[in-house]
Amino acid sequence: MSVLSFTLGVFGTSILAGFLGALTGLGGGVVIVPVLCVLFKIDIHYAIGASLVSVIATSSGAAAAYVREGYSNIRIGMFLEVATTLGALLGAYLTAKVSGNWIGMIFGLVLLYSAWASLRKPPIEKNNLQPDSLAMRLRLKGSYPVQGGKEEYVAQRVPAGFGIMFVAGTLSGLLGIGSGAVKVLAMDQVMKLPFKVSTTTSNFMIGVTAAASAGVYLSRGYILPGLSMPVMLGVLVGALVGSRILVNADVKALRLVFGIVIVALGVEMIFNGLTGRL
Repeated sequence: MSVLSFTLGVFGTSILAGFLGALTGLGGGVVIVPVLCVLFKIDIHYAIGASLVSVIATSSGAAAAYVREGYSNIRIGMFLEVATTLGALLGAYLTAKVSGNWIGMIFGLVLLYSAWASLRKPPIEKNNLQPDSLAMRLRLKGSYPVQGGKEEYVAQRVPAGFGIMFVAGTLSGLLGIGSGAVKVLAMDQVMKLPFKVSTTTSNFMIGVTAAASAGVYLSRGYILPGLSMPVMLGVLVGALVGSRILVNADVKALRLVFGIVIVALGVEMIFNGLTGRL
């Protein structure tokens, strides 16, 4: 494969990754890492390095649109970033201690669990939840646009959500995926935030988390400019398109896309990890 063909192939794949990442709140890394490893035969550590750069691009491309439309909750996002950033530094440190095959299998298991937790039951009604006292003291509440006006919400079970965010940050640093899947589940099912608020706030957060661990990968030589540049540009284009579609998308359809994408990628990564192809 020539350099031009390789670059164009990576760029085109990255557009799709950014689109799915922005639409589901996963971040483009969940698509980019397995594609670079399986299709383009790139070592998983370098794939993760490029993915982290793409995650920052995804967050930058989508977050501005979501904040402008009134979906992202900046206060909740910055509060939870304390946990995810600490976790990201730990995960980035651990990546040099764990083999590529193990990283691939952990990657796949995380995605399969995320899909199961997201699709195991229909969305619950969250309007009648009692206000959480800690969330009220920290003012972890807000509103988001719905047809005919705005809907109010208050975060629930803040300590549990904060703890899960530390795990999400660790996975982000270890796997280079932005850990949007875990963040969305933590906000949607643990903290009981509306699904669109969860996905958009996740997109806002993943860039900060990825930046914390990208510095560690850069110092170890795992970020290659020739690979990271087409990945970053492609993901940015896809993220901008995905962010525009999300505003009018159906929540049930988003959950279905969320589940299908990460199940397929999870199975693929586990298989390749078990067979030593990473």
